[in-house]
Amino acid sequence: MQGIESIKNAVNVLVDAAPDAIQLTVGQAHYLQSIPGREKPSLVLRTDVANVYGKQLPRALFSRMIENPVEQAIRLDAVCVVVNLFSIPDEPEVTDQCIQNILRIKPETERYGIPLMVEPLVFRPNSEAGGYMVNGDPEKIIPLVRQGVELGADIIKADPTDDVNDYHRVVEIAGDIPVLVRGGGKATDEEILQRTYGLMQQGVKGIVYGRNVIQHANPSGMTRALMAIVHEGAKPEEVIQLLNS
Repeated sequence: MQGIESIKNAVNVLVDAAPDAIQLTVGQAHYLQSIPGREKPSLVLRTDVANVYGKQLPRALFSRMIENPVEQAIRLDAVCVVVNLFSIPDEPEVTDQCIQNILRIKPETERYGIPLMVEPLVFRPNSEAGGYMVNGDPEKIIPLVRQGVELGADIIKADPTDDVNDYHRVVEIAGDIPVLVRGGGKATDEEILQRTYGLMQQGVKGIVYGRNVIQHANPSGMTRALMAIVHEGAKPEEVIQLLNS
């Protein structure tokens, strides 16, 4: 994928921009944790792997968890672990695997006192939107978020709704559990900044963005702009100049 051909370079770029955290897998985490000093971003560890993202899906889909996920997270000095909760049309077995993963990891996160981030993802039909296209329908997102909360999520990481103004419903169904919003599909600079600002007004606690940062021509500037919106309440027109710095 464009922007992450070299994970080491991508991590270094993001570290310089000083986000709160970077989400990585067990095989990528050392690029962050080998950086000296105390000021680097925190590590959020991805604990599962799946084969559900291609334009042409394989015959059998899966979502599998790494062995001893919380112990690995502790050894890597992660501050949080994240696991998927997929809802894929006509693939209930994958949802079942995700639920089993969450049921397995939750007691371990409680035992060691590490937060569990659950990532509810509602997919559109692959024939209609192949290649990992998610569904922004709140009527489909909200029940899956509710299930993630009921399974014990300490943090919810969910997709944006098609209409940003509907997102307070996702926040409401999560109750006291903080909601972080995924970046969704690739968007223009103006769209991603406006969307982020709008989502923050709907009560979300933060964002977890991937391609809209790392595939940007200026990942560092985009990170700084988004951080200003999230932490300082800045408006898009006040931060867009950071993309050119």
